[in-house]
Amino acid sequence: MRQSKLFVKTARSIPKDIRLVSHQLLYQAGFIRESVAGRYYFLPLAMKVRDKLIKVVEEEMDQSGALKIITPVLHPIKLWQETNRTNSVGFELMKVKDRSENEFVLGGTAEEMIVDLIKKFNVSYKSLPFNVYQFSQKFRDELRPRGGLLRVREFLMKDAYSFHANEVDFKIEYEKMRQTYHRIFARLGLETVVVESDNGYIGGEYCHEFVVVSEAGESKFLISEDKKYAAHVDIAKFKKEPKNIGDKIEKMVPVDAARGNSMQDGVKFHKLPLWQQIKDVMYVDDQNRFILAIIRGDFNVNEEKLKKLIKASSLRHATNEEIINLKSEPGFISPVKISSHVIIVADDSLRTIRNAYGGANKKNQDLLNINIDRDYQPNLEGDIALAQEGFISEQGSILHENKGIEVGNIFQLGHHYSSKMKANYIDSQGHEQLFYMGCYGIGIDRTMATIIEKHHDAKGMIWPKIVAPFQIHLLNLSQEFTMADKIYGYLQKQGYEVLYDDRKESAGIKFNDADLLGLPIRLVVSPKLGDQIEYKARHEKESKLINIEEISKYV
Repeated sequence: MRQSKLFVKTARSIPKDIRLVSHQLLYQAGFIRESVAGRYYFLPLAMKVRDKLIKVVEEEMDQSGALKIITPVLHPIKLWQETNRTNSVGFELMKVKDRSENEFVLGGTAEEMIVDLIKKFNVSYKSLPFNVYQFSQKFRDELRPRGGLLRVREFLMKDAYSFHANEVDFKIEYEKMRQTYHRIFARLGLETVVVESDNGYIGGEYCHEFVVVSEAGESKFLISEDKKYAAHVDIAKFKKEPKNIGDKIEKMVPVDAARGNSMQDGVKFHKLPLWQQIKDVMYVDDQNRFILAIIRGDFNVNEEKLKKLIKASSLRHATNEEIINLKSEPGFISPVKISSHVIIVADDSLRTIRNAYGGANKKNQDLLNINIDRDYQPNLEGDIALAQEGFISEQGSILHENKGIEVGNIFQLGHHYSSKMKANYIDSQGHEQLFYMGCYGIGIDRTMATIIEKHHDAKGMIWPKIVAPFQIHLLNLSQEFTMADKIYGYLQKQGYEVLYDDRKESAGIKFNDADLLGLPIRLVVSPKLGDQIEYKARHEKESKLINIEEISKYV
């Protein structure tokens, strides 16, 4: 490709609101331009990278035995209503109507569509298992799109869906997809950490994210020092060391407590450790239920864990007025004799202490020697604690917090969709059984941005060979083109992808653009070099002079 004919213009300046390196370089090198917030034009160089990314993913998915399909972009809204995801997704669905007033949503993910497709066939156990995948445009009306291709409203995704007779068979495919993803990201030059995470609006019981460690990422996760455990902060578990469970249980007593409303005020007033205090947080969920989350004082409530335990889609903090209407008092809330309208959810850390202290549902009054079961009975009990840097994993290793970019995920769906959409197969006895399902996603566009976040220097991008838009950047610094044209023709005949900078620009501009575009190999033809050529690999600092006859050896 002659660069003089390439529809791309590099930029010398960058808009002030572009902060991430990948966004800056994609803009500056002329790979993308924003249409409206969260939606991008992909220009020729970006399309070349995207196509190569797709090829890598496609090769590995095909190797795994998955089968490629495509679904419509418009999803009948009735399918999403069947699974109640019109109300429960974590993003705003984009809705449209056709001329017949039929309502559709723009596909944000395709579980319902795939299940609807499979229901159109009379599937027997003999056809199981199978895995179908697609590359499709997804639409999510994100509240705050930002970070270039890392958080957008429209993007390309590889999404796959597997169907099984049972969980045992599913787990084989789940592990196969895990290994397939490792191969994909390794080929793309990305080192990933497999992190336990929350299924969220996708459904199911467990899933794993493939995360590339980067400060540009939005995924916060904790990883143990021994590397044996990694989990998203939303679900991470940790060891809750017992404190004074050997103490004798004392009689609960009320005491006057003219103190402030904070936990530290309680510690200071009673001269007792923070861990012995009960932390009480009142919430209101999407069903307008009052939820009192109680936990050991030295821990914080993890709202994602809490939502999952109480089966709620959203939570908000109760107002002071709402707390007072429940016959309690802000800063002095207690599970002891709280209103029957309140659902008490206790963290299991309250089993690690005895004779706790805390509020009494009255202003300036506390209770001492509060004990679970005797003095209050939780409606629900479980792990609702937020894991943090420095805590100890359940296996005994220190946890460290990290940030990263989620480039892929694998989900266990189980019967979540097949039960709601009545999707069955015929077993060996002729009976109908629910499909056991899994799904597996890779964000193609955010993977492109992630490659740049990990492969760049101060001068520009450094593309891995496998996805570089061109393999070789040939720069002609001579006034005549005979030698450069000859080399260009030779490289093309050898099957190399070459970007030939034949523009009438200064050497400085050509070198700067070459570094910015980041192609793996740079060849320079210049009258100063005579019959030799300057060879330089983009990731290396030093260049070397080679003869024309040596080109094949080096490239």
